[in-house]
Amino acid sequence: MLRSMFVDFNSYFASVEQQLNPALRGRPVGVVPVLAETSCCIAASYEAKALGIGTGTGVAEARRLCPDIAIVLADHAKYVEMHHRAVAVVDTLAPVRQVLSIDEMECELTGRWQQRERAVGLAERIKAEVVAQLGECMRTSVGIAPNTLLAKLASNMQKPDGLTVIEAHELPQRLYGLKPKAINGIGPRMVQRLERCGIHTMEQLYAAPRELLRTAWGGVAGAEMYDKLRGQWYGPRETVAKSLGHSHVLPPDLRNPAGAFAVLNRLTQKAAMRLRKQNVYATRMSVHVRCRQARGRHMGDDRAAQVGETQDTAFLLHTLEQLWHSGLHLLPQPVTVGVQLHGLIEAGQHTGDLFGFDEAAADAVEAGTAPNVSVSLSARAAPAKDRRKLLAAIDTLNGKHGKNTVYFASAQAGLDHAPMRIAFNRIPDLESER
Repeated sequence: MLRSMFVDFNSYFASVEQQLNPALRGRPVGVVPVLAETSCCIAASYEAKALGIGTGTGVAEARRLCPDIAIVLADHAKYVEMHHRAVAVVDTLAPVRQVLSIDEMECELTGRWQQRERAVGLAERIKAEVVAQLGECMRTSVGIAPNTLLAKLASNMQKPDGLTVIEAHELPQRLYGLKPKAINGIGPRMVQRLERCGIHTMEQLYAAPRELLRTAWGGVAGAEMYDKLRGQWYGPRETVAKSLGHSHVLPPDLRNPAGAFAVLNRLTQKAAMRLRKQNVYATRMSVHVRCRQARGRHMGDDRAAQVGETQDTAFLLHTLEQLWHSGLHLLPQPVTVGVQLHGLIEAGQHTGDLFGFDEAAADAVEAGTAPNVSVSLSARAAPAKDRRKLLAAIDTLNGKHGKNTVYFASAQAGLDHAPMRIAFNRIPDLESER
């Protein structure tokens, strides 16, 4: 029985750029996070892929392989806007059950649409409608199968602009040409764990007993993988985010302590706004800085602190400053910085700070302690109750009139940096993350 239709937009970032800029159509295109020769491609058009250029290819290497390649700075807001348009187009023909990433979505097939001919006809209509409404560059590869895992594998079997069906009676033979790492969620570490269990090929993965897969995955996920490979249907898991945050690759002119701190300030303000937007509180904050490679190794460090239960921008900025001056400010030539807020608590479970704060612990952060500081800051800059109205007003004004209409002055130097970035499995909110 066919129950899942997986829609994958091909070379999404590069395709959006080609669609919005006709001068790029038919040309090799590399999309980069920063316009610098030391940067690398986060996406490549199929014209570039044909020349050996792909995700992770350095700009210098891309120019060597193709001197005429168009290097384009990523504009994540455009990709999010096109994503919402794409979901709307697909949803009019087949209700979208889940969005898995910026360029992937799944529809559940029901009733008569589970028949192969009808499912294929529906997929063809979706592909045609996407091109008609979004443009000629917005091509999709569609996979149809008994469940999501198999449908995604099917969508990858014919790219670009493909349509592949895997039926239950074709299993497992249709999978044997693939490697285990083709399955979403099987990364390098999982490959190593499988190999320790004697599993090196898809044939061996399929033949492995259920209990062996439970051992390899360390629990019920292994048993579910056993079932999914055989076509069993599983609905999407309800997941609750445990953290949120932002990271940014610094442009060359900001690869210094002052520039890094300005960007971290901007990232913290964005993260705090997201807390309030999602109506959750953070209990822990971490900051990381990565520097230029030295002798083939990444230099850098991390700092972390307990922050009570907060969604207050000013308090988090205070915490950032303390963590920064605990040693991060001494790191040379920072290249990547990031802020992460952990231990998220829904508003209904928020209790506030019932017992005050640990004065000695707060002093430890301000004095600068060992790496990965983990102390209570709930604290010294604890938010005033009446500041909630101020923060709500800031969010409203920025939402209505655009980003940075109102902001904390400490972010001034980083306003034009740390723009929206798209995570693998999360679609940024245009209102709060531009």
